[in-house]
Amino acid sequence: MKFAVIDLGTNTFNLLIVETSSSNKTFNTLFSTKISVKLGEKAINLGYIADTPFQRGIDALITFKNHITNYEVETVFAFATSAIRSASNGHDFVHEAFAITQINITVIDGDEEAELIYHGSKMAVNMTTDVSLIMDIGGGSTEFILANNQTIFWKHSFLLGAARIFQKFKISNPMTELEELEIKNYLKKEIAPLLLAVKKHKPIELIGSSGAFDSVVDLISEQFNTIQINDSQTEYNVDLINYNVVSELIKKSTTEQRQNLKGLVEMRVDMIIISMLLIDVIVNELNIKQFKVSTYSLKEGVISKKMDLLT
Repeated sequence: MKFAVIDLGTNTFNLLIVETSSSNKTFNTLFSTKISVKLGEKAINLGYIADTPFQRGIDALITFKNHITNYEVETVFAFATSAIRSASNGHDFVHEAFAITQINITVIDGDEEAELIYHGSKMAVNMTTDVSLIMDIGGGSTEFILANNQTIFWKHSFLLGAARIFQKFKISNPMTELEELEIKNYLKKEIAPLLLAVKKHKPIELIGSSGAFDSVVDLISEQFNTIQINDSQTEYNVDLINYNVVSELIKKSTTEQRQNLKGLVEMRVDMIIISMLLIDVIVNELNIKQFKVSTYSLKEGVISKKMDLLT
């Protein structure tokens, strides 16, 4: 079966076209691309999608539709997350997208988003019966899942997306130590339910789910040459000492310096600083000793669930 999965994230729209085999529950990637749409630009904390990012999102879906047609895809699964589900004109976006592209978008809540992230990460990382903390940093929300290779014990979607935080706080260029402290204190307060859940379930590791975590891997690879990037590899181990060096490098840099930093793609130049603060808080507050990155996330989670239905 050939199908496409579209993840309509707050900052980025992702398209993945695959061919699956029902006999051995595997999939072959035919095509993959992403487009920076920044749906939350200017207005995410005001509760709507502004006109310019609204049109960027529609244009991205038109591009995706052309790819889907070229690959003669049989079925399309499109899922909208935080920016669209929380926007007063989110329904308008879904309606216009269907009218123009015939792509039917399903708006999912935070719980379903977290569950799909879990299934995607589980496909990529060698999880065991021990509990892991999976973290997915989006533009509109950040999901946390406490789970092992068999089940989810706890999950929650926090309105702590990089775009939301970036717009909430006025950050200097470069960020000051006082600004860093202010944002971290805010994050610690907001994740109080997670800290309670961690005390109960005691995860042995952090698994970062794709997105900003891919940039962490790329930055470490460029700075230390200790990680070899391989397109077929879905799991990476992150040295925490190297991570801390890269985190400090990002936090002390200007926007212009980040634009020239090897390993950092253009679409993450602004908000990577917020992602680093989020990761810092989790690593330090939870005293993380093991840190892995999954190159799979929501899209692959959809594939996993659909393949289960084929068997």
